[in-house]
Amino acid sequence: MARPYWSGQVQISLVTFGVKLFVATEASSEIRFHQIDRGSGERVKHQKVLASAVESDPEEGAAPVEKSQIVKGYEYSKGRYVTIEPAELAHLRVPSKHTMEVTQFVDEDELSPEYFEKPYFVVPENDAQTEAFLTVRKALIDTKKVALSKVAFAGREHVVAIAPAGKGDSGGMMAYTMRYAAELRDPASYFADVKKMEINDDSLALAKELIKRKAVAFDASKFVDGYEVAVKELVEAKLQHVAVPRDEAPVKERGKVINLMDALRRSVSGGTEAKDAAPVTMAEKKKDVKSAKVETPKGPTLVKSEAHAGGKHETKSARVSRRKSA
Repeated sequence: MARPYWSGQVQISLVTFGVKLFVATEASSEIRFHQIDRGSGERVKHQKVLASAVESDPEEGAAPVEKSQIVKGYEYSKGRYVTIEPAELAHLRVPSKHTMEVTQFVDEDELSPEYFEKPYFVVPENDAQTEAFLTVRKALIDTKKVALSKVAFAGREHVVAIAPAGKGDSGGMMAYTMRYAAELRDPASYFADVKKMEINDDSLALAKELIKRKAVAFDASKFVDGYEVAVKELVEAKLQHVAVPRDEAPVKERGKVINLMDALRRSVSGGTEAKDAAPVTMAEKKKDVKSAKVETPKGPTLVKSEAHAGGKHETKSARVSRRKSA
């Protein structure tokens, strides 16, 4: 098992039990970009230097500052800082660094999605803590409540919602760090210009029918990152020196007035509805690469092709074309 991100106590009045928090998400993308100099094709390296040295002599630059010499600084007035040592931050007096004290319980449906930030798995710290852990978990399930607390890590104190994971008799719990109200912009300023109008009953009925027909059980595994798939296609095409796939989809006309009732009727009947398709794999995508329009890659490539230079590996069509031109 991975190392816990946070360990401490959950306190509910006089009830206390130890828990461990594990990060519930991970970066699944296989695409990693580096910054490359266009001319040489070499990787660019970043260095930390004194800002004053660069400003005084931009051409000469400045020597890099060692990591051990860098501390945090709070700018209390223009160009003046209070320096903060790592040890000072580590010993800040914040009770929630060690204990998540539950201050209230709320209904599950009271928490709006925009407040949720990041999920964590919550498990008992050891076997001795399991009885209290599972008792509280079952009580939350039966009452359909979520516990609200605070926890301090990663340089700030977070509001955290603690909820059961699943509905069985045994299992774990989830902790979700939440945004503070002050971090969310006021929606009124964005929604104020939405025109008020009466909803047509027939249109509403058709919209409900469309939703009903498209309603399915949620399955997160059905969704893939299409952008990552497209980038992989681009990289593979460049490595193989074949046509680079491009987005040739026509741009939809904006602001076009449509008949809502007609669109709803046709959607419900399936007249203009696109067929559901499974995510396309890389192997399937390769078949379409050669039929895509060619865009000549600019800048350095990883592998040089002799075909482009008229060498011994040039294609048959290229040889015929060269002979005709001669």
